[in-house]
Amino acid sequence: MQPSKVAEDIAGALKASKQGFIAVGVFSFFVNILMLTAPLYMLQVYDRVVASRNLETLFVLTILMLFLFSVMGVLEWLRSRILVRIGNQMDGYLSQRVYSAMFEMGIKKPEQRSAQPLSDFTSIRQFLTGNGPFAFFDAPWLPIYIAVLFLFHAAFGWFAIGAALILFTVAVLNERMTKKQLGEANGENVRAQNLAASNIKNAEVLHAMGMLPGIMQRWYQQHQKFLAKQTEASDKAGIFSNLSKVLRMIFQSAILGLGAYYVVINEMSPGMMIAGSILLGRALAPMDLLINSWAGFNNARSAYGRLSELLTAIPAQQRKMPLPSPQGQVDVESLVVIPPGSQLPALRGVQFRVQPGEHVGVVGPSAAGKSTLARALLGVWPAANGAVRIDGAEVNHYNRDELGPHIGYLPQDIELFDGSISDNIARFGEVDSVKVVEAAKKAGVHDMILHLPNAYDTVIGSTSGALSGGQRQRIGLARALYGQPKVIVLDEPNSNLDDVGEQALALTLEQLRQEGVTVFVVSHRPSLLRHVDKLLVLKEGQVSDYGSRDDVMRRLAQQNSTSTTPANR
Repeated sequence: MQPSKVAEDIAGALKASKQGFIAVGVFSFFVNILMLTAPLYMLQVYDRVVASRNLETLFVLTILMLFLFSVMGVLEWLRSRILVRIGNQMDGYLSQRVYSAMFEMGIKKPEQRSAQPLSDFTSIRQFLTGNGPFAFFDAPWLPIYIAVLFLFHAAFGWFAIGAALILFTVAVLNERMTKKQLGEANGENVRAQNLAASNIKNAEVLHAMGMLPGIMQRWYQQHQKFLAKQTEASDKAGIFSNLSKVLRMIFQSAILGLGAYYVVINEMSPGMMIAGSILLGRALAPMDLLINSWAGFNNARSAYGRLSELLTAIPAQQRKMPLPSPQGQVDVESLVVIPPGSQLPALRGVQFRVQPGEHVGVVGPSAAGKSTLARALLGVWPAANGAVRIDGAEVNHYNRDELGPHIGYLPQDIELFDGSISDNIARFGEVDSVKVVEAAKKAGVHDMILHLPNAYDTVIGSTSGALSGGQRQRIGLARALYGQPKVIVLDEPNSNLDDVGEQALALTLEQLRQEGVTVFVVSHRPSLLRHVDKLLVLKEGQVSDYGSRDDVMRRLAQQNSTSTTPANR
């Protein structure tokens, strides 16, 4: 995907909020105009009221000042609210795109599986809805404030230009001196968070084998790297932030002294002296705010860079023309699959055909490529060469949300999600109670669910809950059966089952055969193989044998007999 197309993702979210930014700009215009109220009020009080001792003028000026400041306060409140709405609008425009890309990245590169993109998007949104953007909206008014100071006296104008240049230099130095450290600190923080998230997923193992001190020390070392980088950057940023604050106070005081000089020599009125000091403070405020919010800006910029990389690597998926609902024919053509993160193929030249309604057992030694084949059949892992076709169409030619309801999958590692049992069985779509119960009965888990505290409404967690491994596996099977799928892939479906569970699974397979559902069963246990029509034998990523169950088992028995030496007999 071209970078310009990626820009359309992120910049498109900003473009959708164009009217909001324009409104903020308009409000900023009037806010900055009204910022002249304080210096002009001071000018009039000192030069007109004090000189004339006219209380009516003071009263009118004060009422006008209060009204203008009230209007300014309302406008500042409104532009803050608009920025918050812009953040929410951006979230609605881009958050699902970021989530989808994060999800796809987790499939393509499991080692980079992380929720960091959502945190990055939150960092960008929080910066846009904070005070930082006001510095960019208010900074263009600096020349106007300086122009007003020139109207008071040329010396005031030149003094303001000098002060602005000095603060601008401080801002540039702040950016250059802290950019590298802040970027490195953000990177170290991301790595520390990913390491902690990975450790939490394996909390039971760490606790059971007393690994917590060692693994915590590894996280702490990574965390210390982040703290060291952040401390270094914060120390430097603190120097420039405090320097900016002190310089601004010095400039505001110094301009009073400069004004006093011109008052003494009768080239300026006392009101201009006071008003000039206030006006200079307002002119330099955006630069001071820019320096103080630079850390947030750097965080947002780093997050923007990471999101850009993600969206570049994971282009937005275009909707394909809808295809007819599959009936269950599966063709695998010269399939080559390279697992994510590997450079060597786990499957090479795999080729076979399965007719609708056939049950195929996939067997072979460890690391033969059985689970890789299961993922390739589902389109989870893409083909490096060759193709997997369902009813003649490549699996990646279907829209995933349209193909998904016709596919059932039970992985080795059972993944249930936070929610009720009915939510999990219904795949977190709209819960059809009839279909949920039907799938549970077909999986032989209906009675077990009814004995839970809240039956189908029992809430379970992604890794915890009042369910054993076997119960979770049977609920996972019910999820795979939900909605009358036409192709089902079961990867070690009986790994956690007891005898009762295996009997229920055998009945499920027989019922699926009667319904004409195509089923792939990956299993090491021979007990399930009596329920399949064909056997596919994998060895070192290639098809060693394929055919009817009885023929393949007979050939395997002959091979074992032939390979047995007289000495072993």
